[in-house]
Amino acid sequence: MHTWEAIFLGLIEGLTEYLPVSSTGHLLLTEKLLGVTSPGRTFEVLIQLGAILALLTVYSGRLWHLARDFPSDAKVRRFVFSVLIAFLPAAVIGVLAHKIIKDYLFESPFIICTALVIGGIVLLFVDRMPLRPQYHDVMDIPPLKALGIGFFQCLAMIPGVSRSGSSIVGAMFLGTDKRTGAEFSFFLAMPTMAGAFAYDLYKNWTLLTPDAIDNIALGFVAAFITGVIVVRYALDFISRRGLSFFGWWRLLVGGIGLGALAILH
Repeated sequence: MHTWEAIFLGLIEGLTEYLPVSSTGHLLLTEKLLGVTSPGRTFEVLIQLGAILALLTVYSGRLWHLARDFPSDAKVRRFVFSVLIAFLPAAVIGVLAHKIIKDYLFESPFIICTALVIGGIVLLFVDRMPLRPQYHDVMDIPPLKALGIGFFQCLAMIPGVSRSGSSIVGAMFLGTDKRTGAEFSFFLAMPTMAGAFAYDLYKNWTLLTPDAIDNIALGFVAAFITGVIVVRYALDFISRRGLSFFGWWRLLVGGIGLGALAILH
């Protein structure tokens, strides 16, 4: 992998991680297009640390207030518990299905493109549904609803589905408005992505050659920079414009991918 390829892929990671378009799907398809790969697919997972730190940076004030008020505020404690219980399904299923995900699903452009198209149709459909949200503040989502969102998030273990997309749609079905669902997806991303990073590093640290580490570092920096920009503006965009833009984008990318696969066999 060349230096510019690592940086370019990092930019894609940061731009797409917190939008409902599937960062993993975009990364894997771009790698197929460029003809590059990484040992054990570690690059794709480990550069997520840049996107994680981007989110932590933008949300540092919120996180500080949560930590400060946790001992004395029951509402804060319930919210933290809700995020943690929403993380559990991904933690359990991710560990059990890790090998299948990395060895099979990551290697199928057809599955990725199909998931992009199906996900795009779902976003367009959900964006037009006359849902009546009950929760307009992320702090008000009860633990059982959060657990349901966590199960929706597990759909994103299929590359091309989108972690943020599945959790936002799940949250909307379970009673949140679009902005609140997207914000809960941000908070849920913190333990989910950190857990995926730590587990993949544990499983594949022997594959990290000096060249691989250099590429991951470049991708990390690029993902951090673009991730900060996206996190700052994504909630306002989604609350004003909805999900349709992302649905059409997914249809475009997935459709082009399926067309290319049909032509090139």
